[in-house]
Amino acid sequence: TLLPSPDEGPPEDDSAIEGLTIAPDAYSRTEVLRHRDFDRMTAAELRDAERLIDLLEPRLEMRRTRRYELHHHGRLLAPRVMFRRNLATGGQLVDWEWRRPVRRPRPIVVLCDISGSMEPYTRALLRFLHVAVSGRSRVEAFAFGTRVTRITRELSSHDPDAALAAAAARVTDWSGGTRLGDGLRTFNDRWGVRGMARGAVVVVLSDGWDRGDPDVLAAEMARLARVAHRVVWVNPLKATPEY
Repeated sequence: TLLPSPDEGPPEDDSAIEGLTIAPDAYSRTEVLRHRDFDRMTAAELRDAERLIDLLEPRLEMRRTRRYELHHHGRLLAPRVMFRRNLATGGQLVDWEWRRPVRRPRPIVVLCDISGSMEPYTRALLRFLHVAVSGRSRVEAFAFGTRVTRITRELSSHDPDAALAAAAARVTDWSGGTRLGDGLRTFNDRWGVRGMARGAVVVVLSDGWDRGDPDVLAAEMARLARVAHRVVWVNPLKATPEY
């Protein structure tokens, strides 16, 4: 889900959810929004959903690097540091020094479909993209329809409205057709296979409607999967009974 979801039922008193204190009546509205599709929301409900999206704090997956750092709970000895720090004792190893691998956030790349069929979801998904990108150096965002546009810089602003306005000005193919296979090929050739997608978690936000060749889409998805750590396809239609 794109919205904050508490693990337990409605609280009897005011309680904090994702850093926001809400009353029981507000909680019930939150529950309604959690289970309602974006294309069925009223304008007021969309504004409430956007405020809830702004409260999200994405937790990036950590990956182990080849570098090490000193740590008192490490499981590997740090011999060079240990010998150097024990020189004053004549070589007697009085103090033991330990190290552990350095862990850093795994890169995330998000490809958001902005074609006409995705129009009911686009604004909310871009709001989610802004939350993921803002203030983080390991998240990249792209919009694709008939072309592919990198919008990471535009979404980096801490002001969500300014960020979405900048992204809207940057992208020129809103609510048009979509050629998923050709778009993925452009991404793979220009950014993905060259390094951006290597070892990253790649998220595709799309309903899957495509005017292009399915074989091209299959080939480019396989190509992307070979270099990415994981590929996740998020389809908003999956929540509908007819899917």
